Amino acid sequence: MAQRTRPPFRADHVGSLLRPDRLRDARADFKAGRITAEQLKAVEDDAIREVIALQREAGLQTVTDGELRRTSWHMDFIYSLGGITQVEGESIHVHFRNEEGEYDYAPPAMRVTDKVTLPETIFADAFTFLKENASPEQTPKLTIPSPSMVHYRGGNSSVDPSVYPDLDEFWTDLTAAYNQQMRGVYELGCRYLQLDDTSLAYMNDPAQREHIIAIGGDPEHLHEQYISNINRALAGRPDDLVVTTHTCRGNNQSMWAAEGGYDFVAEALFNDLEVDGFFLEYDDHRSGTFEPLRFVPKGKMVVLGLVTTKKPKLEDKDFLKRRIEEATQYVDLDQLCLSPQCGFSSTEEGNKLTIDDEKAKLSLIVETAAEVWG
Repeated sequence: MAQRTRPPFRADHVGSLLRPDRLRDARADFKAGRITAEQLKAVEDDAIREVIALQREAGLQTVTDGELRRTSWHMDFIYSLGGITQVEGESIHVHFRNEEGEYDYAPPAMRVTDKVTLPETIFADAFTFLKENASPEQTPKLTIPSPSMVHYRGGNSSVDPSVYPDLDEFWTDLTAAYNQQMRGVYELGCRYLQLDDTSLAYMNDPAQREHIIAIGGDPEHLHEQYISNINRALAGRPDDLVVTTHTCRGNNQSMWAAEGGYDFVAEALFNDLEVDGFFLEYDDHRSGTFEPLRFVPKGKMVVLGLVTTKKPKLEDKDFLKRRIEEATQYVDLDQLCLSPQCGFSSTEEGNKLTIDDEKAKLSLIVETAAEVWG
């Protein structure tokens, strides 16, 4: 069984990578007014060249810029949409936890205060820099939050009713902006686009379905609405543009926010979402069993996130192979790939491991995939 020449690749990764200390320092200096935007960009450029090399040395065919220019995996994008306003006083907190403790995180807040538009292609300069600096054997991937993430945290209450008295009009404008974004990055040469979406994994958690009720949504069918609108955003996509989605249950400084297997969303997610592949979190018991993979149709890929980005300990290669074999009870081996369960640095703080740990895990994924798929 051969390696793949089209993404997702047998050995792949989600997107974000750890920021080096000098980049975090430079961003703090910029916020404090000690350096200029041009000086910050120079540090970012150098750091991104380094992560491009790190991915190449690990043996990956995928290359991202590690999201090193962002504060968070999603809000930098969302704030760049027209009609979205950053607001203070976020009343909704996300409860993160792990074996060592827990805390309530007040995420950046937003409100839809005008018609949603796309003033310009978001991350255009960032993707162009990545593409120009990647090696010919590396396939540049752009990661952006899915349309669902503009709505999920605050629900309908985050949309000004004087702007959108009819929520269907909000979704029409939002999906049109995303469709324009898709076409814009395609024109820049992007052939591998990933939509990151925590909501589709969160909804498997009964506590998160209670949150949906609290924000005025339908906990039984919101995932179907989100899937339908993602499909609208991708309407008419070019045949040679590969689109994947990544779902996870929270990834903030090695903590998580939700739990539960994919059972609740699996049938609609795998059959109805019009993407080429699914990056799925499967690094511990919180993700449930592989049984929901029985709904994955022929022709779609599943990237098993078996290697954790939350802990520095390196996984055992034989254990990873056994887990892949377990998954083949429900989906063909030829439809499977291997990756970390999430990014290494969904927020600029990063998870609790080192860049050397990160590279070792990426190299392990490449080595394991080569032994499993040839």
